Amino acid sequence: MFLGEYQHTLDAKGRLSLPAKFRNQMSGSFVVAKGLEGSLYVSSAEAYEGFLSQLTGRNDFDEKHRQVRRFFTAGAHEGELDSAGRVTIPASLREYAKLERDVTVIGNGDRIEIWDSAAWAVYNGETEGRIEEVTSELADLGIL
Repeated sequence: MFLGEYQHTLDAKGRLSLPAKFRNQMSGSFVVAKGLEGSLYVSSAEAYEGFLSQLTGRNDFDEKHRQVRRFFTAGAHEGELDSAGRVTIPASLREYAKLERDVTVIGNGDRIEIWDSAAWAVYNGETEGRIEEVTSELADLGIL
């Protein structure tokens, strides 16, 4: 399980050193893909494969489904940690997430998220300001 928030920097080649706690949990190959709210998702290859099986098991004749499927698969990159425990983030994904130097790496349960640090600060601040309203709405729907 991935938990916590960490500040890191990208090097000139687009490599990011993962927090030690995350490196220890990341064995074998992983997938870096576009995420929501301008973030990147990093999942083990097995977890991403499970996610893809949910997407590919849906009706491909539905336009919205095709849009979601393409969003999460186009540009996705499979890789492995290098000997220094770094993830290489392709230029297209860095551009999507507007990653330049300062990034925030967060654990979100079964995946890691990578955010531009300024974007994360804005998003996190907005979310903290609304979290009681959001949790109340979800509780009313029986989700929490």
